[in-house]
Amino acid sequence: MKTTIAKALFNSHPYFEYKKLVSDLLLENKSTGHEQSEDLTHYSALNETRMNRLDKTITITNENKQKLKDLKGEYIWLVISEGWCGDAAQLLPILDKMATESGKIELRVVLRDENKDFMNLFLTNKSKSIPIVVVIDKETGGVIGKWGPRPKGAIELIENYKKEFGVIDEIVKTDLQMWYLHDKGLSTQSELIALMQLLSQ
Repeated sequence: MKTTIAKALFNSHPYFEYKKLVSDLLLENKSTGHEQSEDLTHYSALNETRMNRLDKTITITNENKQKLKDLKGEYIWLVISEGWCGDAAQLLPILDKMATESGKIELRVVLRDENKDFMNLFLTNKSKSIPIVVVIDKETGGVIGKWGPRPKGAIELIENYKKEFGVIDEIVKTDLQMWYLHDKGLSTQSELIALMQLLSQ
């Protein structure tokens, strides 16, 4: 496992580099990942706009800023992502702001399809759902926790829709984006801070 983590860290990008990678590929009408399609490129373009907007508008509450600063130890948030992933586009700008505010967390992004061994260590119900935040203790280099692929409220929204209609379609994808819009990143902040406080005790 240690080798797999070390390899994923070696292959990872700071947030701004990840964003540049997504943008550069879009100039060639491509998305990240092994699979290429018009749909995935379209989602990547939407996500680029979304991330740019959220980078400017998302805020960390003063209470949460203090909680992040009060964490003991230093950590890496190694996030498994792809440019076409709508949830990742909603969450990465929040994670970036949280990491910056803490002064104790380094945010790195690793691509799912290029790091299969690493992804396979963090499956959700046997599926390669992303984004996944893998929490690494900087001192030991060991994985001490994980979070994702969505905040609880967003997970429930998708699960309830799937139970009722049996599919994940464009309607529920739109509902999910509206959920994120109204939540303003607060669920993600509180869930991740609760996890980090637990891990840093």
